[in-house]
Formats: sequence, structure tokens, C-alpha cells
Amino acid sequence: MERMGNCTTIVYDCIPELDKPILIEGLPGVGNVGKIAADFLAEKLNAKRFATVYSDSFPPQVMLDSDCVIDMACNELYYVNDVNGKDIIFLLGEYQGTTPEGQYLICEDLMKDVFIRMDVSKMITLGGYGTGKMTDTPRVLGAVSDIDMKVDLQDHGVIFSPGEPAGGIVGASALLVGFGKIYGIPSVCLMGETSGYFVDHKSGIALLKVLESIIGIELDHAELDSKCQQIDELTAKVKEMEAEQQKTVDLGYIG
Repeated sequence: MERMGNCTTIVYDCIPELDKPILIEGLPGVGNVGKIAADFLAEKLNAKRFATVYSDSFPPQVMLDSDCVIDMACNELYYVNDVNGKDIIFLLGEYQGTTPEGQYLICEDLMKDVFIRMDVSKMITLGGYGTGKMTDTPRVLGAVSDIDMKVDLQDHGVIFSPGEPAGGIVGASALLVGFGKIYGIPSVCLMGETSGYFVDHKSGIALLKVLESIIGIELDHAELDSKCQQIDELTAKVKEMEAEQQKTVDLGYIG
């Protein structure tokens, strides 16, 4: 067990041997888009946990399993070796810090005491871009720490749209890219377009496909397809309701 800074405690299961790994972060956020993509990718690649991250900035609660054994609120670090010649670290979990200060400190501690020590060569953070509108074909938008990264990412389908998102990026996805710029690690935040109204598996798959292209692999998404169909059905219903509401508004101007 190692105590880092004033707020973060990390418990190692093992110290993996990694060669300039890529970090992929997928914590909860808008539509849980980044979490869906990262969790799915880590599971399909049979990633193994090597550490658990605790913080006094996580919610003060424990969760019970089927045997009533507790687990504290935490994040977890996983690794996988040699995915198309690349080692990968995943930062996964059910929580982010409950305060801006807490989020900053957690990311700073992880950056200095884990990612830099493990010689991370690139960081890819994942999130959702909430538009408040239903969309049939979610885009994947990007923000980078270094302008030289843009051309290659565009070849993988990432869209760079100045002014989107208008309010900037928040949370771990933003902070890690920011620290990447400070410490000279090429970093990108990939954001799947989503209404933000619900857990959006369709946007998660759009994000996943870009990740697969970047890594150079292809996965079977069959188990997510049925959930995407549910999203399509929900989108159609919402659009129908919006159309009916618009008709009502238009009729109000007659007479």
C-alpha cells in the first residue's frame, strides 16, 4: 500500500511490466459514453487489474455484494500486454471525485505517481458530449494536448469542431489531458455525441470504433447491438413527441 499526496491511496495487486503503455480512461460522465467504451474494450481484451485507487474525495459509502461483503468507493487500474504491439493501461470505475478539488488531486496523484512512473507514452480520455438533442449518427469529437496529433486522429474519424463543446470539458477526462500537456505526454480527449438524457450505448459504440481504429483491432459488438436498437427506438419516440409538441405550438398562433 502506498499513500500519495493528501487524498489518494493506491493498493497494488502487482506491478506489471509494461513498455511505454497507452492510458485509456473511461470513468462515468455524460451518458456514460466513455465508461461504456472503456469497460467493453477492457473486458474484450481480458485486461487484468493491477491496482485499486481510493480517495477521500470519492463518495463516503460502501457497496455490498451478494454475500453482504463491502467494497469501498474506488477506481481501478487494469493492464493488458501486446495489443497489436501496444501495452495498455485502463483507468476504470463507478465514481469521480465529488468536488473539483478532489478530482484535481486524484488526477494529479495518478499522473505523478503512476502514469509518469510507468512511462505512459500517450493518454486517451473518453467522455460524452451532451447536446441536449437526439441524434441518429453520433459524432466523435476530439480535443488534443498537441496540434500535431490532429491529422492522424482525423484519419481515424475524429472530428475537431472549434467551439464544441461550448462550455469546455470537465472532470477526469479534461484534467488528464491538461496534465498530459504539462508533462509532455501526447493526450487526446475523445467525446461521443449524446443527448445526455440516458445511458447512451449507441454513442459508446461510435467511440469504441474510433478507439479500435487507433489501436488497430476489430471487436465483435453484437452484445451491444440490442442496446443500440433500444436507443434507436427511444430516439424515434422522443422525436415523435417533439414533433407533436411543435404542432401544438404552431396551432397556438392560428386565429
